[in-house]
Amino acid sequence: MEERLQKLLSAAGVCSRRAAEDYIAAGRVMVNGAAAVIGQRADPDRDEILVDGRPLARPEQHVYLLLNKPRGYVTTLSDERGRKTVADLTADCGRRVYPVGRLDLDSEGLLLLTDDGAWMNELVHPSHEVDKTYHVSVYGPVRGAAERLSALRDLDGEPIRPARVEVLRQTARTAVFAVTIHEGKNRQVRRMCAACGLTVKRLRRVREGALELGDLPVGKWRYLTAEEVRALGPQPEP
Repeated sequence: MEERLQKLLSAAGVCSRRAAEDYIAAGRVMVNGAAAVIGQRADPDRDEILVDGRPLARPEQHVYLLLNKPRGYVTTLSDERGRKTVADLTADCGRRVYPVGRLDLDSEGLLLLTDDGAWMNELVHPSHEVDKTYHVSVYGPVRGAAERLSALRDLDGEPIRPARVEVLRQTARTAVFAVTIHEGKNRQVRRMCAACGLTVKRLRRVREGALELGDLPVGKWRYLTAEEVRALGPQPEP
């Protein structure tokens, strides 16, 4: 499939897309024996692409996982305190994968992992915000709590965007809310609940963008489909 040369050079690990423009402008990239031009497309399966006279390496095949993280696991590859890590749960994928974002020790649910550093950096960059939905079980003054949570605009002196809050179940002193946030600041949902006088009993992430946790068993992982990877990651250049 044809792609812009800048994207092909970046995917092959030669340089960033921005730096690829300099490579092309300097005449360091050849396509089928002719000097490439900025904006040119090529198909690595069909075209001969040379950088400084050497064939362009084929991009590495990466893996992208969705894990249903249990409570009691830290979102890291190793822990100096000897706690269980999400790396223990994904060791059987055969690759060293890194968590995309975080879920704290007592939180659970949807967690992405990958060995694709560029894709991961795009997802965690502040400019690439997506909605994330959490199911939150709380107790305390739950009457009117959904309205109080959705009305929050400040968290410990830091401005936040309004959350969408839906009541899933509620009794006199307990409730389960679906809370959708856009920013994902550190422990944001727990801090929001604390600001409203609520104690969190359970917090589970069930959706990120269009990707849903579904019925994946706790502690298990699955591969993302190609469509899911494209939907979550950076959009192709026009």
